[in-house]
Amino acid sequence: MTSVRTGFCCGKDLGEELKMEKMIAIDTREIPWEEGYNEKLGRMLYRKKLVSDPETGMEVRLVRYPAGVINVRHTHPCAHGMYVLEGTLVTHAGHYAPGSFVWFPEGMAMEHGATAECDVTVLFMTNKPFEIHYQ
Repeated sequence: MTSVRTGFCCGKDLGEELKMEKMIAIDTREIPWEEGYNEKLGRMLYRKKLVSDPETGMEVRLVRYPAGVINVRHTHPCAHGMYVLEGTLVTHAGHYAPGSFVWFPEGMAMEHGATAECDVTVLFMTNKPFEIHYQ
């Protein structure tokens, strides 16, 4: 069972009355990894869906690439970012250690994944609906 706690936070816009907005808190340790077979790579990738916005298509999820898995050259019709939590993120432009944030602009041709030595886990976010197009 997934643990999601709801509550309220306060926000005030200039010139507006105080309003209450719903927030969520998720214990990601309680969410099982979803396995997804990537036919292009011939390997499993793993994710935990955290938040999505049906109006904008924005998504936030945890993604884990197993050691040695690199998502080959592709593009997205959305921008997306990866905050490295564990391991080293390998991209077409370099290697990034835990604590690094990498932003990929919409339409950029890219590659990313894990080093041969260990898995990489990232907090993955998009600014609109996610699609992937392999070149």
